[in-house]
Amino acid sequence: MRLLMVEDEQRLAKMVAAGLTAEGYAVDLAHDGRTGLSMARIGGYDAIILDIMLPAMNGYQVCATLRQEGVTTPILMLTAKDGEYDEAEGLDTGADDYLTKPFSFVVLQARLRAMMRRGRSAAPTVWRFGDLTVDPATRTCRRGGEEVELTSKEFSVLEYLASRAGEVVSKTEVLHHVWDFAYDGDVNIVEVYVSNLRRKIDAPYRRNSIATVRGAGYRLAADGG
Repeated sequence: MRLLMVEDEQRLAKMVAAGLTAEGYAVDLAHDGRTGLSMARIGGYDAIILDIMLPAMNGYQVCATLRQEGVTTPILMLTAKDGEYDEAEGLDTGADDYLTKPFSFVVLQARLRAMMRRGRSAAPTVWRFGDLTVDPATRTCRRGGEEVELTSKEFSVLEYLASRAGEVVSKTEVLHHVWDFAYDGDVNIVEVYVSNLRRKIDAPYRRNSIATVRGAGYRLAADGG
């Protein structure tokens, strides 16, 4: 999943981003409201973590503007304030959830997962493609009932392909969704991860679930190959 964190406490932002990255998320950071608003408008994020007390433009204003513009990305508000009126104002401006500082990283993750599940309620809890299953909640993959060990980034690539199963997905789309803005390497890194996935989820089982569509990208077979 791809996240945007808008937080002016840079040390806190970097710590949280590092933790979320280790869990397989791609995380972009902004440290003021105006920058966060611009990134949220164009980033294609799965969720936004938004502090309230921000320079240039506060979190309430950012949230309200996004909702007025029709941006429906789930928003989790962070604040040092713990008054019920502050929480009510955040929710009234369009936030989906509210977390008071200091907070537990475990709770933050749980809130994000719950919020994104609500935001994509039409999506299946577990994707099944023949005997291949992909479970975003537990970040596990199974082939024929046997668990396949994947790295965090390998799972993120597979998860994105699974979310678009049957469709052709370009390398650029995968890169944009799985890697953050800070990545400035070669787009062909996607080939490396797709090759790793084929080696782990296809070759040992004599399957061919990820097809290369020449000049266009990749397609995960809806029947699991």
